Amino acid sequence: MDDLLTSGSARRQELIEKAYAYVLGSGLTDMSLRPLAAAIGSSPRVLLLLFDSKDGLIRVLLARSRVDQLALLDRIRQLPPADSLGAAVTVVWQWLADPAHRPLLALWLEAYTRSVAEPSGVWAGFAAQTVDDWLTALADLHGTSDAADRTLALAVLRGALLDLLATGDKHRLTESVRRYAAR
Repeated sequence: MDDLLTSGSARRQELIEKAYAYVLGSGLTDMSLRPLAAAIGSSPRVLLLLFDSKDGLIRVLLARSRVDQLALLDRIRQLPPADSLGAAVTVVWQWLADPAHRPLLALWLEAYTRSVAEPSGVWAGFAAQTVDDWLTALADLHGTSDAADRTLALAVLRGALLDLLATGDKHRLTESVRRYAAR
């Protein structure tokens, strides 16, 4: 992953960041090189030269989004250990429900579902790696080795996140997560 992001010129790095900001707002699924290039001050030809193909660029942008996701998980891991898995769920939900994180989470959802629907190619492994990352973060935050409990907690968080992205009903979903965490 690091190689995809760190190799190349300063201009390549600049275009990665600009393209990443662009897809945070517009998504990856229907991304077309011509509008992307125009929006970030480049050309389709330069993007193909730097990233080999549209799929190559998507791979780089998925790696870039994963950097932000892993940074989130690192911030969660630095919190004081939670007294219970429910407390860990509450901490994670507070981050997920923050409107400032919606663009990253919408992009995560898009990549996650594409990875499930298209398990080979550019999206390969994204969803499975995300599950592993989150289960590990919950274990680190709570210290539990019970995989079934962590899996249930992740399922509740993921389901609430899907509903939040679909409806924006933060109040209802926060109350639902609170009730789960209290159990």
